[in-house]
Amino acid sequence: MLAMERVKEYSIKTIVFVIAAVLVAISMNNFFIPNNIFSGGFNGVAQLISLFFDSVFGLHVEVGAIIMASNIPLAIAGWIYAGREFTILSFLNNFAASFMQIILPKTTLVTHEPILAGLFGGLLLGISIGLTFKVGFSTGGMDIVAMIVQKTTGKSIGSINMFINVFIVVVAGAFIGWQNAMYTIIGIYATSAAVDAIHTRHQKLTAFIVTTHPDEVIQALQEALVRGITVLPSRGAFTQEPNTTLMMVLSRYELTEMQNLVKSVDKDSFINIVSTIEVSNNFWNEDLQSQIKRERVVAKNQIIDALNIDAEADKIDISKEEKK
Repeated sequence: MLAMERVKEYSIKTIVFVIAAVLVAISMNNFFIPNNIFSGGFNGVAQLISLFFDSVFGLHVEVGAIIMASNIPLAIAGWIYAGREFTILSFLNNFAASFMQIILPKTTLVTHEPILAGLFGGLLLGISIGLTFKVGFSTGGMDIVAMIVQKTTGKSIGSINMFINVFIVVVAGAFIGWQNAMYTIIGIYATSAAVDAIHTRHQKLTAFIVTTHPDEVIQALQEALVRGITVLPSRGAFTQEPNTTLMMVLSRYELTEMQNLVKSVDKDSFINIVSTIEVSNNFWNEDLQSQIKRERVVAKNQIIDALNIDAEADKIDISKEEKK
């Protein structure tokens, strides 16, 4: 049963991987680039760099090649500071999308309609980001940066992302005209709206988990996520059967992992996710989580060593007794 769940999980990830890469390539090659509209985040920065080389040095550098090159150091940093599976899948997805951008023709699908180009380009990009977040990875770029910052500080990079997008809009306006800059704003807004509709941009979420196997679910969650959990006795109104509701606050990057863990223990559990505006204290960031995990490993090893020493001492005593 568990093997089948794994096959299903990776099949979904593979399908989303391909769809997301194709959508990113289409949004860039058929909407943004041929209409001089800039994407948000690292893709937009790559477009600015390509524009800079073209206008200053007369050298044409593919936007896809710049995106691909910039994601190599990000992948290295993500490998060290963020989750390895998240980083690997995000980098490979970005690599596939960048490769398709390089080899596919850049022809607009909307003629003389830059508003539609910004709108649909942004929607396609947002759909790809939202889908990848939904299954546990991303399209690379700022998403890897966000993951690293979240994992190391527990904070969001909303202000950094906003600064980069404002920078892109201002530079785009200065180089190619303010009208195109406004189309860029439309594209960035459409991307954010699509991501919100599919996934969630909230920094912190509250999960209410209704389960009949609370001890097993709690153990699985605390071993992997190191999050505080409030246990609430509850009862089904229809069945009148007793159950337990677990409440925990977590970051959006832990959402998919939490859902997979709960369903692996109790496939019949009910999970309700709500956005959390603010928490007053005791929300552990990744540094504190890592410290707690290390302390648990050290304590476990000390216990094992102590048990081994006791076992060896018992063997010696038994050996002495046998000799007598």
